[in-house]
Amino acid sequence: MIQHLTKHLLVRYAISGSMSASVNLLLFFLLFNISHVYYILSSIIAFVAAFLISLVLQKFWTFKDHSMDKFHHQVGRYLLTSLCGLVIDISILYICVEYFGMYAFLGQITAGLLTACCTFFMSRNFVFNRQLA
Repeated sequence: MIQHLTKHLLVRYAISGSMSASVNLLLFFLLFNISHVYYILSSIIAFVAAFLISLVLQKFWTFKDHSMDKFHHQVGRYLLTSLCGLVIDISILYICVEYFGMYAFLGQITAGLLTACCTFFMSRNFVFNRQLA
């Protein structure tokens, strides 16, 4: 059954995204709640840590792209889309916390979910599109 489900691109995207999001949220939680680092800075640091995990999972498992030809181009495009995602994420987090009075960790979860919806299309159409590679 699991093998059948993981044949679907969106399921693989959700699983790999959940793994990198878990790293992101754990680090955010530790930085914000334990170390008392400002929530925006905590979010940025957590993003950087989760970036490499996300890149490897998205390339090799989600989009099943095992080609190393022009890998550096994909890394650049993935970094660009991830930075766009970071801007979206930080903006949503800021709005959730500052305008809706949401607890920062809940705001980070909300922002991450909404950002994932946007970055899926960027990754599929811009980063791991075999016609662009």
